[in-house]
Amino acid sequence: MAYGTYRGLFQPEWAGPLAKLLVLVLVGYGLYQNRHLKSLYLVVLGLGLNTMVIVANGGHMPVSLSALKRAGVEGWEDILKTRGDAVHGLLDEDTRLPFLGDVIPLPPLGKAVSLGDLFILAGIAGVVVEGALRVGGRRLPLRQAALRVLAFLLLVFLLLALRP
Repeated sequence: MAYGTYRGLFQPEWAGPLAKLLVLVLVGYGLYQNRHLKSLYLVVLGLGLNTMVIVANGGHMPVSLSALKRAGVEGWEDILKTRGDAVHGLLDEDTRLPFLGDVIPLPPLGKAVSLGDLFILAGIAGVVVEGALRVGGRRLPLRQAALRVLAFLLLVFLLLALRP
């Protein structure tokens, strides 16, 4: 929907909130079904923080232009000012809860992220670690578990490094 809004196929006033609602319902269902994974509670916290700032700002995640520039991203100012993106809006003096918006630059990834995004990322990494420590409901020996976690983390870093 975000791409369709950017291309003028959908109106951002209804496409953005509808897309966010659908994502929250689907992700919420997935989190509920996997509630036995304790690391997912970090994901729930992150989603809660992101939902708070989005609801407080009329259905759009506020994005800091200075954070985008520090992350090496250019050319979004006009789109954010006109709310031409169904998901994001420009962080300005009228923004509610600005510290929860996309204000943290990540230059290696070319993105600006929010505190909620960091909690979500930590929760997902925790799920990888939880999965690496157990096989078929039993705990692995410490050495084997550590090697498995290291292999998973190296794979994630490799995928991030190879990203175009």
